[in-house]
Amino acid sequence: MSSSNNSLAMQRIVKLLDENSFMEIGSLVTARSTDFNLPDTDAPSDGVITGHGLIDGSLVFIYSQDASVLNGAIGEMHAKKIASVYDMAMKMGAPVIGFLDCSGIRLQESTDALNGLGQIYLKEAEASGVVPQISAVFGSCGGGLSTVSAMSDFNFIESSKGRMFVNSPNAIPGNRMDKCDTSSAEYQSKETGCVDGTGTEDEILDSIRSLVCLLPGNNGTGGLTEECTDDLNRACENLDTMKGDPRYVCSEIADDHVFFETKKDFAKDMVTGLLRLNGTTVGVVANCTEVYDEEGKKTEEFSNVLSARGCGKAAEFISFCDAFDIPVLSLTNVKGYKAGKCSENNLAKAMAKLTYAFSSANVPKVNLIAGEAYGSSYVTMNSKSIGADLVYAWPDAKIGMMDAELAAKIMYADAGADVIEEKAKEYEKLQSSVLSAAKRGYVDLIIEPETTRKYLVAAFEMLYTKSVSDSLKKHGTK
Repeated sequence: MSSSNNSLAMQRIVKLLDENSFMEIGSLVTARSTDFNLPDTDAPSDGVITGHGLIDGSLVFIYSQDASVLNGAIGEMHAKKIASVYDMAMKMGAPVIGFLDCSGIRLQESTDALNGLGQIYLKEAEASGVVPQISAVFGSCGGGLSTVSAMSDFNFIESSKGRMFVNSPNAIPGNRMDKCDTSSAEYQSKETGCVDGTGTEDEILDSIRSLVCLLPGNNGTGGLTEECTDDLNRACENLDTMKGDPRYVCSEIADDHVFFETKKDFAKDMVTGLLRLNGTTVGVVANCTEVYDEEGKKTEEFSNVLSARGCGKAAEFISFCDAFDIPVLSLTNVKGYKAGKCSENNLAKAMAKLTYAFSSANVPKVNLIAGEAYGSSYVTMNSKSIGADLVYAWPDAKIGMMDAELAAKIMYADAGADVIEEKAKEYEKLQSSVLSAAKRGYVDLIIEPETTRKYLVAAFEMLYTKSVSDSLKKHGTK
């Protein structure tokens, strides 16, 4: 073992992994550079502890930067150790977990250190879509190192000491840290889309363990399936009254009521996360209009429209699920697009990415229409027309071009209120009702909210052996 076995870096590894399962690799590695008296500095393990262990009996590979050694700075051999972990993980088909606590590039090694950082980038790119990558920021993660965390599939940051940034807050023109700390966990989780969760060190380690237990080890094993002890036909109460907050819906339909939300503080109008149905891990993408706290009080409210941030968040998550054969469930409640100059600047591109993500994903795809489903925003949300394998809807769902009253006002602009009311009712019956959509084949089944779990379990069971032939194209461009 390295002489860093009592360091914070090692303690984090021990707390994360199953008891006595960690095996260190490269404990005797040290820096090769002799410039600026570097050999005179004690640098056990060259500032990063690497190895493998178990989480709930499953193999994972891990590296943990040691800030007590040269401030955790990346040097040539430091980077080679991390790259070696990636090579082993890809050979064995196991996730990579990285604990980041680093002052940056080691100045004494200059271009050798820069080359090492590039090697880490390359390994992350090679591993993307092959094995899951998870990172956690426990100290400083700035400059080029922020790319390492951003390239991970999932990233966490410690609330009090974790700092993630490209440029430090004081280096941003017109800003100071006391004015806006752009490196803080709160800012990063809410504004950048790079952070899946924040919390204390122990909370983050618990989250990583829970996440790993939901993920397949690699892209060649198929979606993860575990034994289910929950009642497959369990009735789900109050789903229709709580449909505004899909976190509640997801926890109700999930095995043992367990829903793992990703990027929970970013783009809250779109919810993404993982749950199990009959033991099979399923990814969820859902429109959100309400947020409730643990006491059942409404804390936030949104319009049921697509935003640029929400579309980007969902598209990235769908791409991950598709890469690892994780089926996708969408919960649709949307009537249009967010209006605003900032949104307008980014919305078309973000919508295109979400549409492409749903359309190109080959995994089983099920759409549940829980509320409104109007216009092209509904089409984008995993509709039958862009490839959903099955579409279910609750009885009070509304599906069509637009709200019936608005449609009547447009079609009969010069008519009186009585005529508009009459035509709105007629339009809703003929064009906006869930029954009308079902008659046209756009909805496969109208189900009662309390039976949702039963039908979704059956849907994904039927789709378990879905197979789609690959096209000849190399890859898409969105």
